Amino acid sequence: MLTILLGVLVGVVLGLTGAGGGILAIPALTLGVGWTLAQATPVALLAVGTAAALGALDGLRKGLVRYKAAALMALVGSITSPVGLYLAALLPARVLVLLFGCVMIFVAVRMFLQARADGREGASEGVLEKNCMLNPATGRLTWNARCSLTLVSIGATSGLLTGLLSVGGGFLIVPAFRKFSDVRIHAVVSTSLMVVALVSLGTLGNLMRQGVSLSTEGVLFIVATLVGMIAGRVISPKVSAQLLQQGFAVLCALVSVLMFAKVLMMSL
Repeated sequence: MLTILLGVLVGVVLGLTGAGGGILAIPALTLGVGWTLAQATPVALLAVGTAAALGALDGLRKGLVRYKAAALMALVGSITSPVGLYLAALLPARVLVLLFGCVMIFVAVRMFLQARADGREGASEGVLEKNCMLNPATGRLTWNARCSLTLVSIGATSGLLTGLLSVGGGFLIVPAFRKFSDVRIHAVVSTSLMVVALVSLGTLGNLMRQGVSLSTEGVLFIVATLVGMIAGRVISPKVSAQLLQQGFAVLCALVSVLMFAKVLMMSL
């Protein structure tokens, strides 16, 4: 029952934010269920990847996904994720947990500051020139070297972190794509979900080729995550983006404290 509840929670957060599910899946399985990082990694990747794919399909149906941008970021991310997997195999579990806690702190601070800045940015959003701009006539992104390089950088970093920490990368894609483009938040979230789905499932494929398998409990977590994703996508239009970001920031901060406590216990 705990596994199912945690899976639903991860799915709901992923559906609401396009970012949080991936970074919460590993803590949910390691802190909540008591799995090791090695046990949690394939389940987290498959749960987040399939749930994100479900959300991305919903975004495609609604015309929200910037599929060319998503394809470019996912392509680059699929190239860098094996590098992350290689580095993860070299590092001790304690170091990986510590890195995960640091990433959680970064995400918490970044999300909280973004929520506070949303009001000020909204007043000048139509004036500021960003790296990737929508063409007012067509509603599509204006592709140039600056925009392409920005998307390549986001995709490469996302893929590396997906392989290294199995976090999905959405926590990076959403704020970065918002900062460097004038794409609206709901389209940003849907595009992020597509990238997360493609990169996570590709990374999982690499793990499966290494002989990794799933347990029955892991399958339950994955199914619960899919149910949570559906609920999150239904709820998301009714929730304030600023309130959502602040709440997620607080949740990340609390989880990071638990991750650091786990590192301390592993050291004793």
